[in-house]
Amino acid sequence: MTEGELRAFFEELHRHPELAMEEKRTTGLVENALKRAGIAVLPSGLPTGLIAVLPGAKPGRVIGLRADMDALPIQEESGLDYASQEAGKMHACGHDFHTACMLGAALLIKERERELAGTVKIVFQPAEETAAGGRVVAAQEALQDVNEFYACHTYPGFPAGTLGIKPGPVMAAPDRFMIRIQGRGAHAGNPHLGRDPIPAAAALALSAQTLVSRYKDAFEPAVLSITHVQAGETWNVVPQEALLEGTLRTLNEGLRREMIARLNDLAQSTAQGFGCTAETEWEIGPGPVINDEALCAFAAQTAARLGFAVGVQDNTMGGEDFSEYLKRCPGVFIRVGTGGGYSNHHPMFTADPAALWPAAQFFAELALRRACADTQ
Repeated sequence: MTEGELRAFFEELHRHPELAMEEKRTTGLVENALKRAGIAVLPSGLPTGLIAVLPGAKPGRVIGLRADMDALPIQEESGLDYASQEAGKMHACGHDFHTACMLGAALLIKERERELAGTVKIVFQPAEETAAGGRVVAAQEALQDVNEFYACHTYPGFPAGTLGIKPGPVMAAPDRFMIRIQGRGAHAGNPHLGRDPIPAAAALALSAQTLVSRYKDAFEPAVLSITHVQAGETWNVVPQEALLEGTLRTLNEGLRREMIARLNDLAQSTAQGFGCTAETEWEIGPGPVINDEALCAFAAQTAARLGFAVGVQDNTMGGEDFSEYLKRCPGVFIRVGTGGGYSNHHPMFTADPAALWPAAQFFAELALRRACADTQ
């Protein structure tokens, strides 16, 4: 595949985005391209997504590369001539770039398979945006022998030709909570006959911020955001219930557990102070993504060898289910500079196609070098 052909493949993916667990067309396009190049696809039983394998001629390590495939429910406003043709769906996070990048890496490795000592397995993962895909795919039997994993992600903060490689925590654990405060309904003219959950919800929305400002080390990052508040349906009735919904983001598992417990306790005590009760439900997301220091150094060395600028991306409290792969082996989550000016998940987000071919070359070279790292 040439650089022009890879760009055309990327543009085709961008025109036809598919949401989480709906990536059948995308899976088919990737599978056909792999099979035309003589690259095997492992049986997995996955409804969408696939795992490709490139076995080397000599023994060595097993290296995993991962690309996510799903799009977002966003109406595209980029103005690109290859903009989404699917109403209300858009590759606003660059997963089309990731998929094309790792396909390009697979084809480049195939061209150099005589050099390959070890094995490279390339994961095209569904449903990253819902955090459902990583857990399922990482548990596949075919991936249990992988020694280390690498993933790419578009990064508008850097221009094409720059990679962000940072050791340590790079993405947060994104947990969702829902707090229902139960009171007792009454006429708004006689609130003393009820137990109004709205003052309790308001107090909790304010006091919850003290968990970040007063109950943790100031040098330990955490974010607690209440993003949805709802109570009542009309102007003259004290409602029975108030709802608060939001997210907790942490980079440390110990702090994560502590903050969850503290918010549960705070919700109960605050509600009780207003004569109400509180019930907290959690949707626990993937863990934090923590890059291996030694592998970061190797990746940065490889990047410099290929002429990339290497920078340290801004810290973020966004979440990523690449952490599911890192639960059992080390790895690195690498940012690929794609410019564009608009952040991920924005309707005007774009990824510069000029970054695509160099990124594919980088991941191919990295996989080839790491596969034979113990034999050099």
